[in-house]
Amino acid sequence: MRRYETPGRRPRTHRRNCLEGDNVTICYHDIVVTGVAAISPAGVGTGPLMRALEEGVSRLTPVPEELLGEAGYHWGKAEGFRAADFISPLKARKLDRCSLLAVAATGLALQSARLEPGSIPPSRIGIVLGCGFGGIANAEEFLSGYFAAGAEGLVPMLFPNIVPNASASNASIEYRLKGPNVTAIQRFCSAESAFMMAKRFIEEDRADVVITGGVDEVFPGILKGLKAMGQLGRAGSGFSEGAGLLVLEKGDHARLRKAPVFALVEELRTIGRLSLGNEGEGYRMLLPRHLRPDVVSLSGSAPFEKGLMARLPGTRTIDTGQVLGRSLAMGGLALAALVLNLKDGSFGTHLASSPEGPYYAIDLIGGDPVPF
Repeated sequence: MRRYETPGRRPRTHRRNCLEGDNVTICYHDIVVTGVAAISPAGVGTGPLMRALEEGVSRLTPVPEELLGEAGYHWGKAEGFRAADFISPLKARKLDRCSLLAVAATGLALQSARLEPGSIPPSRIGIVLGCGFGGIANAEEFLSGYFAAGAEGLVPMLFPNIVPNASASNASIEYRLKGPNVTAIQRFCSAESAFMMAKRFIEEDRADVVITGGVDEVFPGILKGLKAMGQLGRAGSGFSEGAGLLVLEKGDHARLRKAPVFALVEELRTIGRLSLGNEGEGYRMLLPRHLRPDVVSLSGSAPFEKGLMARLPGTRTIDTGQVLGRSLAMGGLALAALVLNLKDGSFGTHLASSPEGPYYAIDLIGGDPVPF
């Protein structure tokens, strides 16, 4: 902790992170969350997300029996989302559904952070998204044309939307975000991998603001493929779609423009895999005994890691998967839920994992410890 004087204001405590090397110490500013956006099976906006979690009633609906050849499966479709509420019909028809979700959620996140387009240099604001199956519906349509009629059956307009990074790219075009633009695909930790990269970009002064989180779409072909591979159980059950985004920003930059601060980003810990026979060591790295979070959000296969959950006796947990379903990038919604559930000064941790790794733990503190 460091105390310093701000002209015209009383001394205050300001948290900075420092890296010490040979005869040099580099300190970078703290990172805060200034915006939150959510589109989910519960509805559009953070209000429906919070109500769904408070009620604890699943927003999943049955998958039509004819789709998978048997009943008993559920999915989470964002039925309340209408692209026309955010994007002109002419523009919307050119985008895949995942891009539509990303463009709409990015607009909501910027609005939440009180960031008007053009209010900061475009090169200082970036976007890093986690995405699992973005554009897969367009990819199926594009390839079906080729298989049916060869090169003549290809539809050029579909091609830009068949890759997962189309979502971040289309959102950056819509809002003129010319800073870092990256898409992460890391199984059920895609959104967390994106968060880590976004945090790093701000630490390295590559941007002042980075929009991050996850976006995914649900599509019948996905469920058919997962069922064929036997992965519609546990972490893959209740496959769903939506977007959960956070606006990460340099603390000083946010305070200078008097932005709302939802939370302070603390430590991020990650490991690739748990060593067989030494799982306890991995769990201790992710959730040290000295940490006592007030609330923990869970994503991916984290709720099924018995050794990890055993380290949280009596801790309030938020498992968005039970209410909203799971997907490769739905960790973005879990992160959004955690931020929205943090009171000023309270400590929260987000835990996420894929069955075969990686594993993530992200610590946040509610509110702004350095208020004006």
